[in-house]
Amino acid sequence: MTTKGIRKPQKALSPRFVETVTEPGKHFDGQGLFLRVQPNGAKQWVQRITIRGKRCELGLGSPPAVSLATARQMALENRGKAMLGGDPLQERREARSGLTFEAAMNDYLAAKLDEFRNEKHKKQWRATLDTYAHPVLGPKLVSEITVQHILKVLEPIWQTKTETASRIRGRIENVLSWATVAGHRTGDNPARWKGNLSELLPKAAKVAKADNQPALALGDVPRWWVELAQRDGMAARALEFLTMTASRSGEVRGMTWDEVDFGGWDKTDKTDLTPSATTAIWTVPASRMKAGRAHRVPLTPEAVALLKALPQRKDSPYVFHALKGGQLSDMTLSAVMRRMQEAEVKAGRAGFLDPQNKRPAVPHGLRSTFRQWAAEQGFPRDMAELALAHFIGTDVERAYQRSDMIERRRAMMAAWAGFLRGEVGAADNVVNLGAAG
Repeated sequence: MTTKGIRKPQKALSPRFVETVTEPGKHFDGQGLFLRVQPNGAKQWVQRITIRGKRCELGLGSPPAVSLATARQMALENRGKAMLGGDPLQERREARSGLTFEAAMNDYLAAKLDEFRNEKHKKQWRATLDTYAHPVLGPKLVSEITVQHILKVLEPIWQTKTETASRIRGRIENVLSWATVAGHRTGDNPARWKGNLSELLPKAAKVAKADNQPALALGDVPRWWVELAQRDGMAARALEFLTMTASRSGEVRGMTWDEVDFGGWDKTDKTDLTPSATTAIWTVPASRMKAGRAHRVPLTPEAVALLKALPQRKDSPYVFHALKGGQLSDMTLSAVMRRMQEAEVKAGRAGFLDPQNKRPAVPHGLRSTFRQWAAEQGFPRDMAELALAHFIGTDVERAYQRSDMIERRRAMMAAWAGFLRGEVGAADNVVNLGAAG
């Protein structure tokens, strides 16, 4: 028997090895389990096993959808069945016929959704698959789904909703990987990116860069801010708070009262708008942050005053709650800006358009407006990026950057609040903070 292409490590495989290995061949873990790496980089778990005296190989799916620990557990169960006279290969063949993508999706989600701690993430998983994948793939047998079917799902939204399309691709890949492991399909995963869809679709990062969210022009900010203040409703107040803090919509809409530390602020003199007038902080937990780490937001006196004026419900934890006490939807904040734009157009004005792409500004674009303002005012890049909860520097640099510059950012956000109010030179007294310790 030839041993060409076989790699026998001195010890069992490790999760790190499985993640990083690129050398083609068979990399053995022990007990008949090995990782097959193809020349194009594709990886598949395979178990070499003897069933009723006949030696054969069973495919167990592909990493990362199937982890090393999962593959080991599956291999152990198959060996147990074979030792007791069972036939795990025949069981898979019998189970393979007739499973549709819809059924596979439901079975996969039933097994995996409990692993997600974030309730919003759970809903997004099913919602995106139901909306985009199901109309094309739902009734098809998983054994018959090809790359062309996947492209039919992705191509209509790859250029316009790139981030969503990229996530959907990964979710389809996971469902089909589960279907392969469960014995309902064989062969390569048609939703795999590397060496597969990567050859047919432009890289998501390149497309996304050309599709930035429309931002509010700096020259339009003071007038827009005045008009926003005249709008009634919880969504308008949430949009005000989002603008003051340069936060993401989801962070604001999911904000709860126990995340806010008012710092003992109970001033009756609301005219004192200096940064030192409050030490209030809003701490967004890691579970609700895009970067997966907790984020502290310094609250200016205006932001605190806005929060203090909001009605609280005993049956709802949310700061900006919907009519029935639940969380506001993303569309409610967008609707406020859309109505403001419609009012502008009705009055015969161009409205609040992005200076570059000439599209009406949207809530997420306000973060770009803040970033441009901070740069033009001379605030340090890292401080502005921290305010936006962006990763800064390399992994090593972040390891040594222990401070989140909370008080320096408080002064910056106070200057931003002054700019929103239309105060010329609002940042003059804090621009030099870049040189401060």
